[in-house]
Amino acid sequence: MLGLWHTVVATPLMKLKIQFKVTKKAGYSLDIATEPLAIPIQIESLAVEGNRLHGRAKAFWRPDEEIVVDLAFEDDRLSGEMRMPGLGSLPIEAARGRGLALSEALAEQVKPYRKDDVAKRSDEEIREAVDALLGRLSLEEKIGQMFQVPASNFSFGHAVETDPPEKLIAEGRAGSVLGAFDVSRVFELQKIAVEQSPHRIPLLFNADIIHGSQTIFPIPLAWSCSWDLDGIKEACAIAAKEASASGTVYNHGPMIDVSRDPRWGRVSEGAGEDPYLGALIAKAQVEGFQGDSLLDPETIVACLKHFIGYGAAEGGRDYNTVDLSEATLRNVYLPPFQAGLQAGAGSVMNAFNIYQGVPVAASKAVMKDLLRDELGFDGILISDYGAVDEIVVHGLTDDVKEAAKMAVDATMDIEMATRTFEHLPQLVGEGKISEAQINDAARRILTLKYKLGLMDDPFRYVRPEKEAEYHFHEDHLQSSRDLARKSIVLLKNDGVLPMAGNGGGKVALIGPFADSRDLLGPWQFSRFGHETVTLYEGLRDKGISEERLLYAKGCGVHEPIEGGIEEALEKAEQADVVLLALGESSDMSGEAASRMSIELPEAQKKLAEAVAALGKPVVLVLTNGRPLVLDWFDRNVNAIVETWFLGSQAGHAIADVLVGDYNPSGKLTMSFPAHTGQIPVYYNHFRTGRPLTEANRHQKFISKYVDGPNDPLYPFGFGLSYTRFEYSDLKLDRDRLAVGEEIRVSVTVSNAGRIGGEETVQLYIQDCHGSIVRPVKELKGFSKLHLAAGESKEVEFRIAEESLTFWTPGVGYAAEPGKFFVFVGSNSRDVRSAEFIWVGA
Repeated sequence: MLGLWHTVVATPLMKLKIQFKVTKKAGYSLDIATEPLAIPIQIESLAVEGNRLHGRAKAFWRPDEEIVVDLAFEDDRLSGEMRMPGLGSLPIEAARGRGLALSEALAEQVKPYRKDDVAKRSDEEIREAVDALLGRLSLEEKIGQMFQVPASNFSFGHAVETDPPEKLIAEGRAGSVLGAFDVSRVFELQKIAVEQSPHRIPLLFNADIIHGSQTIFPIPLAWSCSWDLDGIKEACAIAAKEASASGTVYNHGPMIDVSRDPRWGRVSEGAGEDPYLGALIAKAQVEGFQGDSLLDPETIVACLKHFIGYGAAEGGRDYNTVDLSEATLRNVYLPPFQAGLQAGAGSVMNAFNIYQGVPVAASKAVMKDLLRDELGFDGILISDYGAVDEIVVHGLTDDVKEAAKMAVDATMDIEMATRTFEHLPQLVGEGKISEAQINDAARRILTLKYKLGLMDDPFRYVRPEKEAEYHFHEDHLQSSRDLARKSIVLLKNDGVLPMAGNGGGKVALIGPFADSRDLLGPWQFSRFGHETVTLYEGLRDKGISEERLLYAKGCGVHEPIEGGIEEALEKAEQADVVLLALGESSDMSGEAASRMSIELPEAQKKLAEAVAALGKPVVLVLTNGRPLVLDWFDRNVNAIVETWFLGSQAGHAIADVLVGDYNPSGKLTMSFPAHTGQIPVYYNHFRTGRPLTEANRHQKFISKYVDGPNDPLYPFGFGLSYTRFEYSDLKLDRDRLAVGEEIRVSVTVSNAGRIGGEETVQLYIQDCHGSIVRPVKELKGFSKLHLAAGESKEVEFRIAEESLTFWTPGVGYAAEPGKFFVFVGSNSRDVRSAEFIWVGA
């Protein structure tokens, strides 16, 4: 029964390879991986009777239905049945081992279709070729390029009434394809396009590559806590390399929405609450995905999403109303998009929400006036899934034809999934939109196809031989592990960490994430999920023998296990230290995963309370996709290690930190509230007219809560180390600053501990008075440095006019004369300060 098994089954939609991995530690576990469609399957209940195994899992795309697995094992044969919503009942006849990749036979088949030594076209040559092609296309054929069709009728969202993709492509009614997870499917659909469609125009193949393709990296919220721009850029470059080998040319990422509300599930996909850091990370991601040239077949188009304000959904409820002032929009939510556009992003995706009462998909003010005209974006603007249809649902119009007109007037180029643009020929005929508008959209789409080399070599991204070489490559796994270690944030430590590895005492490893492979997080479709390194495996590989590593699951993510707490306590009683591995499952974060309460589920809290009551040293190891309320844990456990969803090498990375082989250096990019009622809580807030201070904290008519603190439990920029850093000698080389000048800010940072470590030195600025009120502080710089034990270094920053500039309704972008404070420290709370005057011109 134990080991890896594989089978290939025919489903109504595709040929599906399924791998089953059966392991046994304290009990049996089953992990399932599928290809070409990598379906996230987390077994929630498992029963073993003799040689038979019965498992159940949630179908996240159909929450009311389950995946059911019934398997029987006999020597080297596995048989049974797997029932999966949308695919039906699948008979299972499996053999041992990994088996061959489904795409392996494609390598020879595709060779005759490839072209060698395709010359790069100049911009002028591309313009001429596009204009010539547009001259040959009918109106309907140009509009055909503006449709993106799903690769199959299998949907993780609401069903779309449409013809099969094969028919749409053959008739020239599609210009791009969403979700062709299989390189064989890419080849099949591209052949239809270049052999059967009216003008043989190749397709774009789009997918969501958020934090890795097959090698999975930390979720973006996690990797933002590394503050390692080069590491993030490398992660995106590796993701592009792996994804492009499978035929993907156009990414639906990065997501660069600033987010201040951890109830919103999609905070997991972004860089947190700060626009300055978010802008730098947006730039790094674009450069990673797109490389030096889109003609390089190992790069993919970056699509900045979601323009704009999506992260400000009221109540943290996904797809909900957004109501922002223009000043907040421009000073908080816009900077990452400005940075991504300056980095050359080839595409932008609209946000689902409204702005100033208008759905962004229909907003000429947002998408044409701001994005196109003011910011100078001339790339492809793509709708989010069904967003053009939803213009009607929002209530802006009751006519889908009018919705199509609004989207085109707003310069939308591609409609994703739905078919509202089928009304465009009639709208042109009625004179309600012009054919010139259609030409502009088609021109942008065709121009990108030329830039990618598809018009000259349509099959250049169909590279199954590179899939075999690149996917889950050892170098990629090492990069994932490196970034994962840097992303871990130590929130509390009273000295219990680092713990001894080989040769130490007994370790109780308790909790639903102690030996779980659900460490990849949302928005990933890796076929190697069953190869994810668990925390148990990571610690075992550090030399902690199974005799010393006492494992008990204790409870499920949401539900208690009969006898689970008792077993956990029995193991904890024997141990010298307890690792409590708790958190969220992947489906609790991400899109459509908003939570009213961001505390751990009740079953996990009861387990934690019982274990903590023993009085043993307890380390909380968190797996999650958002900031959580941890006030009870902060009071009752000895250490808290925030590991997020760290990806394919999660177990190794966490173990590296726990045993001290890597000194944690991560810094939070979202504040952790002390209580859900504080939300939204963020460091760069306004002062208010009655700010809370130490002097007035006992007064009543002050901006404060009567039942708790204003401040978060852990502020933005916070993160501990196994060593201790001290700051001294903050100096400014001048106290007045004029146009064309710089202030040199210096501070001495010392490692006062006994081991080497890395510190992220952070610089914040406060504009004390402005024509509109300004935040109490804003991040404007940071520097990462490594210090040996006892070593000191001077860190230097430069402040110029750019660091003081902000947007106001009357003037636009400008720096205003007056007094400023500069703060330098290890986080947004613990800082040293100095002041200067900006005199302007």
